[in-house]
Amino acid sequence: MNASTLVLRAAAVRAYESAKTLLAMLGLAALAGVLFLPLQHESAVKAVPGLDGDAMKTARIAAGPIQAAAETPREREQRLVTEFIAKRYRVSEQAVGGFVSTAYRAGDQYAVDPLLILAVMAVESRYNPVAESQVGAKGLMQVMPKFHLDKLSDHGGEHAVLEPEVNIVVGARILREYLRRFGDTEAALQMYAGAYDEPTAQYAAKVFAERARLEGLRQKAKKQSV
Repeated sequence: MNASTLVLRAAAVRAYESAKTLLAMLGLAALAGVLFLPLQHESAVKAVPGLDGDAMKTARIAAGPIQAAAETPREREQRLVTEFIAKRYRVSEQAVGGFVSTAYRAGDQYAVDPLLILAVMAVESRYNPVAESQVGAKGLMQVMPKFHLDKLSDHGGEHAVLEPEVNIVVGARILREYLRRFGDTEAALQMYAGAYDEPTAQYAAKVFAERARLEGLRQKAKKQSV
C-alpha cells in the first residue's frame, strides 16, 4: 500500500469519526428538547399562585384558570336570608345556614313557602333549637310531641324532636296539613299556635311581619341575578 492510499484512508476515517460525533450531538439536542418541554409546562403550572395538589392536577387537565361556580339565584337568596337571620337574632351564621337549608328542603317536600317556615321559627323560638315551653312545645318550630307522635315516629320517635332537622321537617308537615285543611294561611297559622279562636289573630300577624322582612331579601336576590 503506497503513501497516497494511506493518506486517503486516514482522511476517510477522520471524516467518518466527525460525522459520528455530529450525529451524536444532534441526537442529544433533540432528546433534551423533548425532556425540557414537560418541565416548562410544569413550571408554568406551578407559577400560578394558589395551586397545589389536586388543584394543580386540575389545572394541567383543564389547561386554563380555575374559577368558582357562579352562585344560583336560590343559593343567593338563602345566603342573604341566612346573613339577615344570624345578625338579627344573634345566632351563629353556620347554625342558621343549616336551619335555612333544611327549611328550603322541607318547603320543597311539603309545598310550603320556606320563608313562611322560617318566619314561624322566628316567632316560635327565635331560632333556639332547644327552646321548650311550659306546655311542652319543643325545638325550633315548637312542636308538641304528644300531638304529633305519628309524624315523629318516621324520624325515630319522640326523642328526635329536638334535632333541628327533624323539628323543622315535622313543623313544615304540620303547617302543610293546616294550610290544606283551612285553605287560608292566617287560619292555618292561628291553628298552629293553638289560638284558632283568638279574634285578633296576633300570632299570624307576627308571622306575616317576619315573612315580609324575608320576602324583601328574596326580591333583592332576584334583582341581583338579573
